[in-house]
This record gives sequence, structure tokens and C-alpha cells, in this order.
Amino acid sequence: MRRLLSRHTLVAALAAVAASAGLLSGGVPAAQASAQSTAAAAPRPAPRPAPLPAHVFAPYFETYGPESPAALSAQSGAKHLTLAFLQTEAQGSCTPYWNGDTGRPVARSVFGTDVTAIRAGGGDVIPSFGGYAADNGGTELADSCGDIGKIAAAYEKVITTYGVTRLDLDIEDNSLTNPAGIDRRNKAVKQVQDWAAVTGRAVQFSYTLPTTAQGLADSGLAVLRNAVSNGTHIDIVNIMTFDYYDGSTHDMAADTVSAATGLHAQLAGLYPAKSSDRLWAMTGITEMPGIDDYGPAETFTAKDAATVSAWASAQGVNTLSFWALQRDNGGCPGTKGSDTCSGLEQNPWYFSHTFAPFTKRH
Repeated sequence: MRRLLSRHTLVAALAAVAASAGLLSGGVPAAQASAQSTAAAAPRPAPRPAPLPAHVFAPYFETYGPESPAALSAQSGAKHLTLAFLQTEAQGSCTPYWNGDTGRPVARSVFGTDVTAIRAGGGDVIPSFGGYAADNGGTELADSCGDIGKIAAAYEKVITTYGVTRLDLDIEDNSLTNPAGIDRRNKAVKQVQDWAAVTGRAVQFSYTLPTTAQGLADSGLAVLRNAVSNGTHIDIVNIMTFDYYDGSTHDMAADTVSAATGLHAQLAGLYPAKSSDRLWAMTGITEMPGIDDYGPAETFTAKDAATVSAWASAQGVNTLSFWALQRDNGGCPGTKGSDTCSGLEQNPWYFSHTFAPFTKRH
């Protein structure tokens, strides 16, 4: 992007030199040739879509599988998808790839056609950085890269390549105990927000964080405290209401309500000037349909889905999600924590169909 200005300036200068003769080589009028040259030099930017709905259902899509996000979006009825995950290929790198695979760079050739198709169907995508594997392995972008400017540039490249209006930052495991990475990440987000303000872009950032059944643990709060101290605006705090790993049997719907209510109180402490409605409007909830990694003691049922969807809509929650779209089927009854099925006896896309009405523009 930064190199385009010098190329445009050169084209304009050459056109000005030839203008006195009225023609450039080949007999083309100078003004026309200059415009043609400038247009040829400039790459076609990704279109800027409308901002996401004020209340959006956006399940995670596992980008490391063979499926097409556009195809599964159409099949499931989930119009908005969170694409997971972007990470570096190795510790120390500052270049994110889809799943850390150097053969899948941030480029329109990778998922660009899917994004176009999803938008044509009335939806959009939210690229997500991090995830457990990256946070555990040191390949989460801000953990891996020590240069704040390069981290910000990587975020900007994803925004401009796919024309998106929100980035998700999935921070868990070791990333929660890396103060340097936390600080770099929030400083980079602030740089992107300043860039967006100058360039007239609408860009949101969400933090996806693990939670207890009463709200964020202190490690998650530390991420948000650091954002506040850096003057970084976080639009959505999205809690993962599963994998509590506390030895208890959980009523997953009731614990979603208590976790989100606890988060609301915590956000009130961090942002005392915001109204209660505004705090709900910066809240996100991510479930794991069926039997999660912990086992049957944490099973999110069909009944839970209906309860949570109705409650989140009534509260004015911003984002409702689940991990992950490929799990929304009944192909493995009794199996916990699968990437490809819920572990329940269910109809295909039951959870997507239950959550889809949550999406509302106003």
C-alpha cells in the first residue's frame, strides 16, 4: 500500500512532461493515457462491506479442514462466519498465515472467492488470530513478533485484503501469561485504529477469552486492563462459555448467563462511563455445542441453545457464536471434543438454525 503513492507520483510526472505536446507515445491523448496508466498501476482494493449487524451470529469455521466456508455457510444458514485461525509459521516470525501454513497466505487467492460468495448471500466473515494451538506454541502473532509496527501492518493487510470490518483475537493458554505479547498486541491494535480513523475505515476488534462460570479470570481481565492503559478500544469481549475444567457438572445455559452477567459487572468496572446497555452491546458469547473437551459434565444441549439464544437476544448481546460450524451434526453420539461432530444425536445444523435468528441489524 505504501509503495503505491510513489508509483502514482511517477505516472503523473511523466504525463505532465508529455502534456505540452498534447500526446504520449502511440498518439494517445496525454490526459487519457495518464488516467489509464494510473488505473493500471493501482491494484483493485477489496470492496468495503457494510458494518456487521448490531447483533450477529457468527460461528467459528475451522479453516484447517477441506471444506469451503461459503458452501457450509449456505448449507447451514449461518450467514456470518468467524474464520479460525491466523498464526505465524514459527516463533519469531511476523507474518501470519492461515493455520501457520506458508502455502495459505493472506491473499485473495485464499478464501477470497468464498468471502465474495458469503457477502453475495447477505453475510460476511470475521478473521480470527490466535487460538489454542497458536497460543500454546508461541505462534500467536503478537507473541511471535517483537515489532509492534509489523504486527499492526499484518492486521491492516488482513483488513484490506478481505475488506473486513472486524478482527477477532483469540487469546488463551500461554498468551494470557505473556505480558510483553499482551502489551505489543494492544499497542498494535491502537495503531490500526489510528490508521483506520485516518483512512476512513470502520474496524472493530474483539477479544475472545476463556471464562469461569462467574466471569473472566484475572488473566483475562489483565488483557483488558492493558488495553485500557494503552488507550486501545476493544469493541467486543467474547467469552468462551465451555471447558471450565473445574471438576463440576455444569448446567451450560445457566452458567452462560452467570458468566456473561459476571463479565458485564467486570466491564462496568473497566468502562465506568458506559451504560448497562452499551456494556451488553460489547459482550460476546461462544458456546461449544454438544459434549465439549471436558466430557459429559459439560454438555451443551438443544434445550440450552434455545435458552441462550433467547436470553442473549433479550439482553442485547452483540455476538453469539459457537465452536465450530463443522461440529453441527450428529455424526458421533457420545464423543467428546470432536472437531467434526457434536457428540449428540441431533439433526444436521440444529444449532445453526437455532442461533441464526439472533442476527439483527438493529
